[in-house]
Amino acid sequence: MRRRSFLGGGAGALMAAGAAGYWFGLRPLAVPQPAEVGFTLTAEETAAAQVLMRRVPVIDAHAHPGRTFLRDAEDLSFLLRLYRLIGGTFEAESLSDMRASGMAAAVFNGVGDIQVITLGDGGLSAWRPFAPDEAWQSYRRQIANLRALADAGHVTLCLTPDDVVTSHAQGRLGAILAMEGADALEGDASRVAQLHADGVRMLTLVHYRDNDLGHIMTGDAGGGLSGAGREAVVAMNEVGMMIDLAHAAEATAFDVIAVSRKPVILSHTHINAPELSNPRFVSPELAQAVAETGGYIGAWPAGIGLDSLNGFADRVVWLIEQMGADHVALGSDMDANYRPVLETYRKMPLLVGALMRRGLDDETLGKILGGNVLRVWRAVQNTQPG
Repeated sequence: MRRRSFLGGGAGALMAAGAAGYWFGLRPLAVPQPAEVGFTLTAEETAAAQVLMRRVPVIDAHAHPGRTFLRDAEDLSFLLRLYRLIGGTFEAESLSDMRASGMAAAVFNGVGDIQVITLGDGGLSAWRPFAPDEAWQSYRRQIANLRALADAGHVTLCLTPDDVVTSHAQGRLGAILAMEGADALEGDASRVAQLHADGVRMLTLVHYRDNDLGHIMTGDAGGGLSGAGREAVVAMNEVGMMIDLAHAAEATAFDVIAVSRKPVILSHTHINAPELSNPRFVSPELAQAVAETGGYIGAWPAGIGLDSLNGFADRVVWLIEQMGADHVALGSDMDANYRPVLETYRKMPLLVGALMRRGLDDETLGKILGGNVLRVWRAVQNTQPG
């Protein structure tokens, strides 16, 4: 049975009374059923999609393959312990799916606040503060487990954009390391250099709790970037680490844009519109501001206004129309999404075929599927293609 889940969105339906209620409420989120596709590709369309995926590197801009962030975690909330019990960790399965699909690489995320968040009627939020040094030790555990995937030969650790291109050409899976939530910094920007030395190449400033750097979009404060946050942005620019604003309050996000000298990104979200809005979506103004830095928005296949892969393909096209082809990527939130309509990498050729069917040419597809991730990464690192 496939195991997919939901750190990306709300969880309002699962607060039933009693342990049995929690179990049955969590199970469809920890182990969701396959999502509807909504279309069928011809053999020719499938072959064309697979050919394109062999030719251009397909990169997931935000993922949690196999939920490594839960491995060996201690002092989790009751509901996250139950969530782990139901769904487990399953890196081998997820990596097998990636290989079968023809993926080139993904951004493998740890979760900076996993020790202190829990599930409630309003979704994920902090249930307790960190103990001294707890956030740092949680980071050390997660980054060691992520690096162990490369040490065991399951993936190739990619430290530069050219590493992705090379590993793809050699038929190997690439892993770009990241942390979703900069809680491990504990307000100390000098730790950015250590994260970079550990192989981290992307950092989401906040996740589901306000931290020493800034504020979250799903909280009440909605404030801007702190002094420590400004120092962290400067440090990330200096080492060439990508800055992800996906969970940031708008005031925090706009402050980052004002401080950063490099492109910034929104790795997995959508744009609020009159016909569909959500606290995890961003305003058109913020999306445009990110594009003006040279960054991108990662199309996010969460089940918010979506019930099929076909609908997600339409959403990708809509984002391209709003942002331009240079400013859209794919951010699946794989294995930690909310009711995902792309719940396995094995469906990636279907998505590519659906986009081809909608008239996207190879140049546009090359940008959306991975080219924009590489372009922004090169700009952040001040490097040119090798």
